[in-house]
Amino acid sequence: MTHETTGSLRFDLTSKTKMPARKPTHTVPDQSAIEDDNFPFEKFYRVAEHESWRKEIHRPLYHIHKWWARRLGSVFRAIVVGAFSPAGTDVKDSFYRATRFPGAIVFDPFMGSGTTIGEALKLGCRAIGRDINPVAHFAVKNALARHSRHQVIREFRAIEHDVAPSIRHFFRASLPDGSTAQSLYYFWVKVIRCPECNSAVDLFKSYLFARHAYPQRYPAAQAVCPSCGSLNSTRYDATTVACDSCHRVYDPKDGPARGTKAVCPNCQHEFSIAGTVRNGEAPPKHRLYAKLVLTAAGEKQYLPADDFDHALYDEAVAALSAKGGRLPKGELKAGYNTNQAINYGYRHWHQMFNGRQLLCLGMLADRIRSIENEPLRELFTCLLSGTLEFNNMFASYKGEGTGAVRHMFAHHILKPERTPLEANPWGTPKSSGAFSTLFEKRILRALAYCEDPFEIALGDRDGKRPAKKVFGLSRPIGFANAKSFSAFGQGRQLYLSCGDSSQTDLASQSVDAVITDPPFFDNVHYSQLADFFHVWQQHILRPNSRRLPTTRSEREVQHTDAQLFTKRLRSVWQECHRVLKPNGLLVFTYHHARAEGWQSVLQALTGAEFAIVAAHPIKAEMSVAMPKHQSKEPIDLDIIFVCRKRAAVHAEALSYEDAWARALDVAREQISRLREFSKQLSHNDLRVIVTAQVVRFLSAAADTGAASAFLESRSDKLDEAIDALRP
Repeated sequence: MTHETTGSLRFDLTSKTKMPARKPTHTVPDQSAIEDDNFPFEKFYRVAEHESWRKEIHRPLYHIHKWWARRLGSVFRAIVVGAFSPAGTDVKDSFYRATRFPGAIVFDPFMGSGTTIGEALKLGCRAIGRDINPVAHFAVKNALARHSRHQVIREFRAIEHDVAPSIRHFFRASLPDGSTAQSLYYFWVKVIRCPECNSAVDLFKSYLFARHAYPQRYPAAQAVCPSCGSLNSTRYDATTVACDSCHRVYDPKDGPARGTKAVCPNCQHEFSIAGTVRNGEAPPKHRLYAKLVLTAAGEKQYLPADDFDHALYDEAVAALSAKGGRLPKGELKAGYNTNQAINYGYRHWHQMFNGRQLLCLGMLADRIRSIENEPLRELFTCLLSGTLEFNNMFASYKGEGTGAVRHMFAHHILKPERTPLEANPWGTPKSSGAFSTLFEKRILRALAYCEDPFEIALGDRDGKRPAKKVFGLSRPIGFANAKSFSAFGQGRQLYLSCGDSSQTDLASQSVDAVITDPPFFDNVHYSQLADFFHVWQQHILRPNSRRLPTTRSEREVQHTDAQLFTKRLRSVWQECHRVLKPNGLLVFTYHHARAEGWQSVLQALTGAEFAIVAAHPIKAEMSVAMPKHQSKEPIDLDIIFVCRKRAAVHAEALSYEDAWARALDVAREQISRLREFSKQLSHNDLRVIVTAQVVRFLSAAADTGAASAFLESRSDKLDEAIDALRP
């Protein structure tokens, strides 16, 4: 093998990376490297941070479809290596070698996007994944399946031949010079009636509708005139604009919609937007006002919507009506993540699309449904399902200089968009979030990674030696999924199932390590959002059979009630205790900003007869993710909790005060190690590290109820301890 110099490395597996012969099967050692307080978490922090900047590039395998809280592959590779390597192993060195653990069985009861499963398979383990949500299960099943790149590309070309011309027909534009172009995006605005004078009110917060993602560097912007609808070129920071057509002078940032209220331009009446919308029987109507086109010369132009655009949209609506057939409706159920949409009049999922979107996405759905090869049919269903989040009337415009479409889940809730963006669902080479571009960026990128996985080796901090892709370290991905644990027992490498992880068909004491990332207490309810995809997946794959109306389940380990969350999490940990071998490990990542979240974890673990033997801080998901970005003191760390069955742990008896002191000592050392790597720690990062160590030492207490009470009683002293740990 060769050493590549253009952004990647390929290790020579016949020389320095050749591993010594291993036993036919592998299991957890009596004392594993990940149980050691010297586990080099700080050395993996920068690797994980680098991955977090472009997760979809560095681990495309886990990004073929939307899922929430996707964890970092490098973190879980380090966990698997640490779990199956004996104490004293140089884990960082093993991370960058062709390390294998043949025969070792890893189980993830909350597999989500499949990070644990993929990393375990890459390291030669056999893997079992389970998730209660059908959308998560479907995505992982497709990501890990064996696919022929040639067949996949051939099927895509066939879909393009059959469907793309029909979709492009409805995204044509007539230019002022009489030529035609393809429309990249249509700009819409929600319209409601003034309750005082019944005039139509456009819900513009600002008449500036297009600007660059980096406006200080590229200040040019577009504004729509509130009087005549003409488009005016201006700056992003302009305070006045003179319309080129009607000569009206207006403040481009002073739209009718002002927070939760709107002011009618006709009668100046101020009214509640949500209250007015709730009085209606349907979602607000939309008005098309502008478009961004791609000319034959490859240039982009912003133009006002004209009669041709309106007629073309009407043609699409008429074609949808004439087409008939069932739509992927599905009813929205009340919930924290859906209530805002319901309050805007949305009652069914198909109402989140306009008529042209339903027509064009329906064309793709019908064509994919006709694919005879089941794995291909499911893979392209996964692709179309992923396209939906960018092609609906909850998506918005981010501007040029970045991916132009802000997908509908940017805020982790279904937030109705007042100025939605309609993208071309087939797409062009300059499109964002389209079926064709996501095929390139998600499917083909993931297939290439599965064929030849790589890790990232960091360069110098000064940038003189850039990061490199290191190939040749991992087993290729592509496995047939066993239909049952019995079938898995016949030597299969992969067993994925969908259902409640507190009840599985796994044999007792059959698993070497449970490695997972459980849901957080009082966090985003994924199923409330996943239903958006679920109705389309069933629409394609089960058109004539009985469909599950929702992905929600009473057995989900997500709840705002701490006691119920604890009970459900404990039931899954109890099942993990049953299937885990006597010397097996339970390893999971976790963090929380609230004391109740930590108390729940402690109670669930001890109630399932586990004790924590180690806790290491590590890089969490991207720190600029929307929910974190909104926090004053964002949490940038996860904690890797390492647990064994309580019966196998022989910890020294500590008083609660001694446990508190030990926890502070270990936390102080961990904080020092992170700071040596120039990691800036927020107040909440320090809180996570300290609390995790307190939970660790309390988990071995004989009276777990009293231990939990002690944890609660020390919440006031926690800030004092954190202040003492500040530099």
